[in-house]
Amino acid sequence: MSEIRKNLDTVRERFLDDVFLSNKGLSNEVGIHVFCYEPNEEMIVREYFSNLKEQDDLTFRLIECDLYKIFLQICEEKRILKTIPAMEKKKGSEGLLKQLQKIASPEVFVQHMQYEPHQHGDILLITGVGKVYPFMRSHNILDNIQHLFSDIPVVMLYPGKFNGQELSLFDEFHEGNYYRAFNML
Repeated sequence: MSEIRKNLDTVRERFLDDVFLSNKGLSNEVGIHVFCYEPNEEMIVREYFSNLKEQDDLTFRLIECDLYKIFLQICEEKRILKTIPAMEKKKGSEGLLKQLQKIASPEVFVQHMQYEPHQHGDILLITGVGKVYPFMRSHNILDNIQHLFSDIPVVMLYPGKFNGQELSLFDEFHEGNYYRAFNML
């Protein structure tokens, strides 16, 4: 069995653990976890979690928030999705990026991620981190969700490295410091 498959099965076992699902045992820290994997394993990870979401005999429920889909939804709601190419032509790539980051702020992303009521067994699964870069940085999302999901575990699927303090997307881009999360493995 490949290393990534072993790691994914380990994550699944953690999801089945009632202590993990209760968000306890973290010294009163917020239960935010990062599952790191090599960027070239993206399709394996996506397929694994897609299949896991389809299983109905599990003691947990994955609530997926794909950051890229949220980004597209925000652009649709603001009625700018079709005008983005013209905006880039007019303002340039940097100007477009700045404009989109104002429109799709971390707070707006988090509003789209919220749901009620949270139930025991829910796990908020954040996906699409690589697809939404550079419009949104994952550490900005994590900073803004801490207070909203303190009662359920949050797991971010991350194509890169997390050393407990810094996130490095694709092992290439330094995304920022974030020291409140735990590595899943």
